[in-house]
Amino acid sequence: MEGGGRPSATQAVLLAASTAVTALLYSVYRQKARVARGLEGARKVRLDGELRAVLLEAPGRCVPYAVIEGVVQSVKETLSSQFVESCKGVVQRLTLQEHKMVWNRTTHLWNDYEKIIHQRTNTTPFDLVPADGGAGVTVRVVKPLEAAELSLETVYEKFHPSVQSFTDVIGHYISGERPKGIQETEQMLKVGSALTGVGELVLDNATIKLQPPKQGMPYYLSSLDFESLLQKQESSVRFWKILTVVSGFATCAVLFFLLRKQYRHHRERQHLRQMQEEFRQAQERLMNTEGGEMLKNACVVCLSSTKSCVFLECGHVCSCHECYQALPKPKKCPICRQGITRVVPLYNS
Repeated sequence: MEGGGRPSATQAVLLAASTAVTALLYSVYRQKARVARGLEGARKVRLDGELRAVLLEAPGRCVPYAVIEGVVQSVKETLSSQFVESCKGVVQRLTLQEHKMVWNRTTHLWNDYEKIIHQRTNTTPFDLVPADGGAGVTVRVVKPLEAAELSLETVYEKFHPSVQSFTDVIGHYISGERPKGIQETEQMLKVGSALTGVGELVLDNATIKLQPPKQGMPYYLSSLDFESLLQKQESSVRFWKILTVVSGFATCAVLFFLLRKQYRHHRERQHLRQMQEEFRQAQERLMNTEGGEMLKNACVVCLSSTKSCVFLECGHVCSCHECYQALPKPKKCPICRQGITRVVPLYNS
């Protein structure tokens, strides 16, 4: 604590940072909890012949947040994998990712670093159809790339290591960056994959569409079934809740430490003021009782008892016997700070 009982700049910054982190974690937890509650309250509909009737009865021919499960089926043409034969899909993502080692000047260690240097995503219109192959009802999936979770299967992955000469190696060590290579990846949403869609279900003329919801809730196109998807979100909520509680306890501990320090400082100042007041009252009492003569013969340490010791070899008479006994070792004269070899009692007649 600084003078006046105020916290130091470091302590104030620590408390502010801890409070800010706790507030941020609580905000994320609230958002995750809201998403989990919304997902738990989503209306589950079956992809069958009664789906159209359900939408006709719904207000505005729309279910704001619905869960539907089906199998992916292309509307027109399909996308073919560039690397795997007979692999067809409706969403294709090609990624080139750079891998390298970067020297950390703080920890003095080489750290892995990954960077996407190119990514392209191709899509084609697709529907969700019943898993049992029943005909007559389909759901058109709209804007799949806006989904918060879009489950794509990795169908091809290859790492191309970088070829380096001796001169390149020396240059990389000097620059602090060592290239490892390029990773090439292809991911696809295959035709025939089981998919769980969570979003706004709307009947648009004769077409049933699944699209991003308008209430700010997330849009899901997941390969997990609904129960597994819900458990995944609830696990995320528990994780952020634990982080928030731990951070909150840390903030409370810092605050308690600062308040305790301030309280101790306040007690010390209060004790000091009390001692000063007692000293002032003792001075006034001595002045009033003996007319100043008592103060002249009073011990210079306690100002309450009379001088009763002669310190040798300096010869000063300045202390009572009790205060002499209380002097720290090695004992020195309070007046001249010379070492006291022996003490002779003083008898006043």
